[in-house]
Amino acid sequence: MATELPRLFLARHGDTAWTDSRQRTGRTDLPLNERGEERARQIGEQLRRFEFVRVFTSPLQRASKTCALAGFGAVAEVDPNLLEWDYGRFEGKLTKEVLSERPGWELFRDGCADGEAPGDVAARADDFIAKVRRIDGDVLAFSSGHVIRMIAARWLGLPPGNGRFFYCRPASVGVLAFEHGKRDEPIIGLWNYVRQQPG
Repeated sequence: MATELPRLFLARHGDTAWTDSRQRTGRTDLPLNERGEERARQIGEQLRRFEFVRVFTSPLQRASKTCALAGFGAVAEVDPNLLEWDYGRFEGKLTKEVLSERPGWELFRDGCADGEAPGDVAARADDFIAKVRRIDGDVLAFSSGHVIRMIAARWLGLPPGNGRFFYCRPASVGVLAFEHGKRDEPIIGLWNYVRQQPG
């Protein structure tokens, strides 16, 4: 029996108060706001037509609530490798505040004071990817923006610093896959997709 190579669907959590204010939200366990809850339901509508053999979520409530509102909470498994980047002293700060303290700072190059370095987050991403690649069939994971970006870079075999190129909006969906049915040809099938609401 032929096995099906996995596709990894990555869903970023819906909006929170700090998403709206653009504060760095790492391990602070904020709830979704009203708009975030609505957009989480919309993710479920987008993904309903797919069949997932496994579903994973970060333990943080903004991801696990997005997962539940999307309709996957009952089957989701919590995976700590999907936790957002530990921002250490930069938690809750705006980028401009970090830059005033550390001019020229870039998250995916420099990491966070008293938090995680890019290599730390890449190692977690690698562990999660290794798990996904052992699964036959489509996988869905709910997480946060910067760890999702790192997973995308590592799926493609890129160094941790390249995670900066894979921006993803709140409540967006990306799909990582393989071309030509070959595990050594990883691709991005879809990225940063958010269903547009009628005008």
